[in-house]
Amino acid sequence: MTTTTTETPSHSSTARKILWNTISQIIGKAFIAVLGIVIVKMITNYLGAKGYGEYSVTFDFLTFFTIVADMGLYTIGVREMAKDSEKTEMIMGNILTIRTIASIIMIGVGCIAAFYIPSYQGTHIPIAICIAGTAMLFNILTSTISAVLQVNLKMQYNSFASVVGKVITVGYMVFIIYAINPGTTEGLYQMVWGGVAGNGAMLLVTYYYSSKLTKIRYRLDWVFWKDVIVKALPYGFALILNNAYFRIGAVLLSIIKTPTEAGIYGVPMDILEAVGIIPLYFMNSVLPVLTRSLERKDGSHQKIIQFAFDFLVMGSLPLIAGTVALAYPIIYLVSSPEFLTNYSIGFIGSDTVLQILIFALAFSFINSLFGFILVADNRQMKILTRNAFGALLTVLLDILLIPYFSIRAAASVNVITECYVAVASYFIAKKYIKFKIKLGNTFKTLICAVVMGLVVYFLKEPTYHYIQNKNIFVLIPLGVVVYGIMLLVTKTITPEMMAIARKPKPIPADAQKKMPEDDKFNF
Repeated sequence: MTTTTTETPSHSSTARKILWNTISQIIGKAFIAVLGIVIVKMITNYLGAKGYGEYSVTFDFLTFFTIVADMGLYTIGVREMAKDSEKTEMIMGNILTIRTIASIIMIGVGCIAAFYIPSYQGTHIPIAICIAGTAMLFNILTSTISAVLQVNLKMQYNSFASVVGKVITVGYMVFIIYAINPGTTEGLYQMVWGGVAGNGAMLLVTYYYSSKLTKIRYRLDWVFWKDVIVKALPYGFALILNNAYFRIGAVLLSIIKTPTEAGIYGVPMDILEAVGIIPLYFMNSVLPVLTRSLERKDGSHQKIIQFAFDFLVMGSLPLIAGTVALAYPIIYLVSSPEFLTNYSIGFIGSDTVLQILIFALAFSFINSLFGFILVADNRQMKILTRNAFGALLTVLLDILLIPYFSIRAAASVNVITECYVAVASYFIAKKYIKFKIKLGNTFKTLICAVVMGLVVYFLKEPTYHYIQNKNIFVLIPLGVVVYGIMLLVTKTITPEMMAIARKPKPIPADAQKKMPEDDKFNF
């Protein structure tokens, strides 16, 4: 008699799904980051610091309004669909309706408000914001629909859609700059139109793949609306406040100082935004599994939280070490010489700002874990107070310090705020959910990152003599190799982590029937 075998979702297989769902997104994001570098390089060279400042402020300003339209519905939607997959179509349809209506209203408010800000008068920013509104609407619709892919751990399709959209944006910009080459005013507007074209393509591709999993259509269920909005509003307000303390520095620089300084600050912010999406991708993959684990109340959430913490630390610490060592060539690569620090004339450039801001990014990696723990446990209201104080702290310090220390103040305040939020998040999560973070791997990861950073730093000068700032193309891969070797030598990567990446042996079907349900599906 032949024994059939099937592969059961065990601890390793569930973790593997999370890992590869995240990796697929990171790979896609890596392509997007490369294309993003091309975009920043083209725009900074084409429009200069002032023009790039107006371009950057356009999207930063409008983000404050679109985040209101988000209301935290994406994360809450993923959580609700994870709880009851049979209601996916109903949940998706209603959230799509709510976010579409809210987005149109808030983008309209943002466009009108831009014309009444005194420091924006006489600039191209208000018109650019009106154009960017369409791009932002497409982006919100895309993220809404992609919740279906997220809950099914199929985000590789969303990554593909993002790459397609970014390719179209780059192609549009290349055509405008090198074929048509309009003046700087029309050129700025055309750069924004490139974002509209790319985001429109991204929406179409995401819709195509999501519709294969469930029917995507607008729905109106007032009872559901009331329930989901009540659940989402606290988290939505928390996101607004989070956006405030993360982005307010750039906007206040454009108001208190000039668009040029906002442009200098905007280049490293764009870099960090591209990298900073990694923990969100990862935690959105973890969220459905963590939610189910907390509902079971069997203690399995402890392993999930530890796994997530170790992953986020392994991702953040080498970023700090590498960026501090290579900030100058990184900024040289993605922008133009006018963005680089020149101490002989007292000019602080984007490279110095990047060296400061990278520490804020590291704290934000850890923030994401504890914030998502609270969301998974339906305690998003607790995030609101934390972010409210963080936003207030940021605004007060920025207003006090930016007039005297300009972009260095905005960057340093961002680090202070992210540090506060990380510490506060940990203690809030510990108050409501029982878990323990083991730091053994953290210390070993720190050693690995420091060794990698020192190797890259001391090789920077010798390699510069041969290939100048293009040495970054040698040093970054070398840093990755050194870091990987150090992780293996110090045994920071455990056998369990290695097992997660490998395909498990199939379990006979008759043996599966004898397994307890928790052994089949426990993380």
